[in-house]
Amino acid sequence: MLLTKMQEIIRNGESCGVEFKRADVDGQKLAREIVALANLKDGHVFLGVEDDGTVSGLVRDTRKTEEWVTNVCRDSINPAIIPFWETIVWDQSTDQRVGVITIAANAPDKPYRARRGGHWITMIRVGATSYEATRDEEIRLYQSSGPLRYELRAVPGASLGDLDLERLQQYFTTVRQQDAPALDDEVEWENLLVNVELMRRDTGLAVPTIAGMLLFGKTPRRLLPQSGIRAIAYQTVERDYAAAEDSLLIGPLLPLLRGEEIQASGVIDAAIDFARRHLVVTAGIDDNGRRQDTWSIPLEVIREALVNAVAHRDYSLWTMDIEFSIFPDRVEVISPGRLPNGISVSSMRIGCRASRNELIKETLRDYRFIDARGLGVPRKLIAMMLEFNGTDPDLIEEENRFVVRLRRS
Repeated sequence: MLLTKMQEIIRNGESCGVEFKRADVDGQKLAREIVALANLKDGHVFLGVEDDGTVSGLVRDTRKTEEWVTNVCRDSINPAIIPFWETIVWDQSTDQRVGVITIAANAPDKPYRARRGGHWITMIRVGATSYEATRDEEIRLYQSSGPLRYELRAVPGASLGDLDLERLQQYFTTVRQQDAPALDDEVEWENLLVNVELMRRDTGLAVPTIAGMLLFGKTPRRLLPQSGIRAIAYQTVERDYAAAEDSLLIGPLLPLLRGEEIQASGVIDAAIDFARRHLVVTAGIDDNGRRQDTWSIPLEVIREALVNAVAHRDYSLWTMDIEFSIFPDRVEVISPGRLPNGISVSSMRIGCRASRNELIKETLRDYRFIDARGLGVPRKLIAMMLEFNGTDPDLIEEENRFVVRLRRS
């Protein structure tokens, strides 16, 4: 936000989309104001501004204030909100700053609730005042949220510049075999990506969706902290600190290709490379003089487990990464979130198909990460492990995660 725009907004005072708050406001009170704006439409909370419009400024370090706001939005708002935070220098001579929390329009998870003591309450905005919603008002919020999938939610603070256009151009021209705009034609790129749901219009601007950022973002984790894979190779059968390797794999899910060659890996390929480093049992030379590796679990099975986790995890759990753990006796892939509605472990085993993240799944299929038949669990995870070492994978649904456990030879 430009300083001149902020000056104009503050001069006009509080409204249905503008709230002023002292920088030392209680966290739960701040959460209630953010929730009221999110349940209405969109808006801004200005931290460091008095009710009468007098600028008092931030009282804490900018970085610490940002962390505090993020924690408020995570711990005192349900479902958690990812805010767009920025600080604006109000007075250059004293370095006085104002914090701006921007709430995106068309929030898909209404009604949002704020913590008040040990309870959760739904807040709405009427004029320049926030109120606790009545039962009828809360029902209308449920109706207004609509059936928007979480992966199609706009990422606050993101823009076309946060997407890797080189990867996107290669996707459209090589994988989808269709025309793509020139790399410098921002208008045409925005139109194309909105049409394929990798971006969406939000208050008149084209903003990357969660799916777009996960698949093709330059640095997705900057705005989506749930976008990585935590890969750990343990030296013992229990989790401990003596790991052979502990890596956080971040970046876009998809690779940058040149023909059939990978020029720049995506997160999935990086996870497969991690498996190669820690699952090889023996290495030899075949009759043609080529290296021949033997694995304690087939890499195709590992790939299937990882792709399923990426495609079907619950991305609304934004403080949790996928966990990929290699032990001497087993491999575990832990995906945040329970199974999608209507799916059970028994139905997965016979090939029942359902997707929480349809766009992510279909794009992974375009890159041949996913079999066109969608039968990876019975035909790869289960059948290949039974053929390889006679073990049946454990598929375990827990309170807020799904675990795939594979036993090593």
